[in-house]
Amino acid sequence: MEPEPFPDFLDPTPADNGPEYVLHLYITGATVNSTRAVRNIKDICEQYLKGRYELLIVDIFQQPELAQQEDLIGVPTLIKLKPGLVRRLVGDLSDRERVLKALGLNAADGAPGHE
Repeated sequence: MEPEPFPDFLDPTPADNGPEYVLHLYITGATVNSTRAVRNIKDICEQYLKGRYELLIVDIFQQPELAQQEDLIGVPTLIKLKPGLVRRLVGDLSDRERVLKALGLNAADGAPGHE
C-alpha cells in the first residue's frame, strides 16, 4: 500500500512569493533614449537587486495596447510596481541617484532604503 501524499496545506516547501521588485520599462523601439534606458535599468538591477527583481520591457510599437493601459505621458517610462508605492520615472534613467531613490535603494551600499 502506497503512503498518502501530504495535503497541499502541509506542503513543507516554502511558498514562492515572487520577486521583491517588479519593474516595467516602456520604450519606443531601438531609439537612442530607449536603448540607454534599457542599459541603465539593467545595470542598476544587476548591481543593486541581483536575484530579487523582475523586469518587463515593453516596446510600445510592438504592444501598443499595454501602453494605452498605463496612460504614459512620455517614453521611456519606468514603472515600479512593487515594493511599496507605485513610482513612475520618465527619461533614459541616466540619473542613477534619482532612479535609486525612486526604487527605495541606498546608493552607498545597495541596501534597501526607507520609503
